[in-house]
Amino acid sequence: MTSTFPDVTISTDRLVLRPFEEADVPAFTEMMRDELVTAWTDVPVPYRELDARRFILRQASAVRTQGDGIVFAVTEFLTQRLVGLVHLAHTDWRLLATEVGYVTAPWARGEGYASESVLAVAQWLFQDQKFERLELRTAADNSAAQQVAQKLGCISEGVLRNARIARTRTEDGGWAEIRTDLLVWSLLPEDLEGIPEQLADAGGYAPYPDWLRSPR
Repeated sequence: MTSTFPDVTISTDRLVLRPFEEADVPAFTEMMRDELVTAWTDVPVPYRELDARRFILRQASAVRTQGDGIVFAVTEFLTQRLVGLVHLAHTDWRLLATEVGYVTAPWARGEGYASESVLAVAQWLFQDQKFERLELRTAADNSAAQQVAQKLGCISEGVLRNARIARTRTEDGGWAEIRTDLLVWSLLPEDLEGIPEQLADAGGYAPYPDWLRSPR
C-alpha cells in the first residue's frame, strides 16, 4: 500500500503553509510568470492561467494522494497573500527520504520567506513524520537557492554534472535551453540543531512553533 503524507497546515509566526485553493489561481499565475522562475524551473512558457488552474485543482493534490510528496502554498499570516510554494517530491517511504523544492514570489523576496518555509517543512518532516533525510538540488548558477541551503545547515554532497536543463534569455527576448550542473545538498535531523535560533536572530522571526491538521 502506498504511503501518503497527512493533509496538514503548517504555521510559523509569519507564515501559513496550506493546501492550494482555487482563489490562489491569479496570484500563482503571476508568480510562475516571473523570469527567475522561468529560468530555474521547468514551468511552461508562456505560463497561462490554465496551467495554474490545472496545477492547483488537480496536480497539487495528486502529489500527496499518490504518495509522491506534498505541495504547500506559502502565505503571509497577517495578509494571507501568496508568497511562495514549497513541495516535497520523489519520496522514498522505505528510506524515509524526500526531496524539497520551492519558489518565492518576486514581490516577497528578500524577507527570508524561503528559508523560513523550508525550515518549517523540514521540522515537521523530521519531528512529526520521523523522516531521516531531506535533499535539495540547486542549479550551479542559482546562488540564491544555494544561500537558502546554507542558511538551513544543509551539507553539500557533490555535483551532478550536466544533470539539469535551465533557461536563459536570448537577444530577441525569447528563451533558450541550456545544460547546467546540479549541486546536491542534504539535511538530516541532527543538522537542524541550533538552526532555527540562528535564523530567528538573523531574520527576526520565531522558531517553528506548531502544525495543525487541516480539515479537508
